[in-house]
Amino acid sequence: MSITILFVLAPIGAIIAWWLSQQRLTAKPWLEVGAIDDFPGTGASSLPAATIGLGVFLAVVSSLFALFVSAYFMRMQVADWAQMPAPKVLWFNTGVLILSSVALQYAQVAARRGRMEGVGDGLIVGGLFAFTFLVGQLFAWQQLNAAGYFLATNPANAFFYLLTGLHGLHLLGGLVALVLTIDKVWRGFALAQVRLSVKLCAIYWHYLLLLWLVLFTLLTPWVGEFAVICRQLLS
Repeated sequence: MSITILFVLAPIGAIIAWWLSQQRLTAKPWLEVGAIDDFPGTGASSLPAATIGLGVFLAVVSSLFALFVSAYFMRMQVADWAQMPAPKVLWFNTGVLILSSVALQYAQVAARRGRMEGVGDGLIVGGLFAFTFLVGQLFAWQQLNAAGYFLATNPANAFFYLLTGLHGLHLLGGLVALVLTIDKVWRGFALAQVRLSVKLCAIYWHYLLLLWLVLFTLLTPWVGEFAVICRQLLS
């Protein structure tokens, strides 16, 4: 179990350590000689505060989901675990979320190239696809409840609803930020005033897509079957 936790948390720790090294937080400026301008790495970060804030937020979210995933693997080892089937609509939802991320990337590229019309189109299309994904997730929940897979029936069910629900809440929060960005474009803000917001929305959407691909892989039945095989080999 400890190996599983280490396996999940190690990549996140490595990313955080790399980011800290880029900020020169381990430097000892009191030991350096010369004017501060002689050491460009010791000055204030050139990254906007919003970008740093998003990075910290994503690190926290990654840690949260890493803990839940490690608990998922540990709980899977108990005999009462019964893997639930993955509704086929999840495949559709995955494709929709990929298209949403592609649309946000298109908006980011359009903002970089100074095409304001492309920015608005990409944001709107990405938002519609993201909303479709959330509706599809609710439809998957409805299908599972109709089939008798309720929240309290089995620990596997509880983890499914917990992980997909948390991911959906984070996507819903991203939609709020996306709507605010679309409002700026609609009201005719200058491109320079919305470029950063578009970039942060795109980064957040790519992160949520990557996170969903991890969760989708874990929640499909073959993962439970693979865990059973591994447990039989180790026993």
